[in-house]
Amino acid sequence: MKARSSWKIALTVLISAVAILPIYITIIVSVKPQTDLSSFWVPPPAISAENFAGAFVIGRLATAFMNTAIITAGSAAMVVLLSAMAAYPLARHRSRLNAAVTTFMLSILMVPGLSLLVPLYVVLVHIRGISTYWGIVLIHVTFNLPLAIFLYLNFIRAVPRDFDEAALIDGSSVYAVFARIILPLLKPVTVSVIILCGVAVWNDYQFSLYFLQSPPMRVITLAISSFFAVSGGNTHMAAAAAVVSIVPITILYVVLQKYFVQGVLDSALK
Repeated sequence: MKARSSWKIALTVLISAVAILPIYITIIVSVKPQTDLSSFWVPPPAISAENFAGAFVIGRLATAFMNTAIITAGSAAMVVLLSAMAAYPLARHRSRLNAAVTTFMLSILMVPGLSLLVPLYVVLVHIRGISTYWGIVLIHVTFNLPLAIFLYLNFIRAVPRDFDEAALIDGSSVYAVFARIILPLLKPVTVSVIILCGVAVWNDYQFSLYFLQSPPMRVITLAISSFFAVSGGNTHMAAAAAVVSIVPITILYVVLQKYFVQGVLDSALK
């Protein structure tokens, strides 16, 4: 038993180190003066804030943060609303058609997003959605809906039908049952969907690179990449921008961690 415990502890430490070391190096590089050419592993004798100031001025992080926040909030709100509304009838009315729809929806998770880049780009060009908030939000919502519907589907199936039937007998409509009874019960899984979707949109680079071509529409990932060029790059400012970009999403996860874990477990078990 002791040998097994030691093996598990060693594996846990190794996995934790692999996850933490990149963050450690990023923080160390971000607070080092650009004239400091010592190893990235060695902390600087004095902390410098010049990289953060330069990142905000040169990389225009304030604008990038605003764009990213708008796109993330809009995408998460639409994913929560649409996925919950779609999962409710799929969970309550079991039929061959609904089973086929559910299977098709889950199969979309296996399709790589970049494989659809060309047709998506053509469609957005035709509807004038390139370099617009609603265009990129539409793309993010499309690729985040299947997982969100899957989480809501499993959770709603575990909610007793007696709640629906009692409300319908009292004269409530189907829409009222969903809004007043079912939706409040979905708080844990809703938090999970918000975090999963928010992190995916906040960290997105591939779609933003192609669909946000206008400099004023640059998001945080594109702002970080702007510090790198073919002939070289400013790794110190890039690290500072990366550290700043990590903070909001980390705070969101820490605040909602309890609900996130509960929602994921409930959706998986139910």
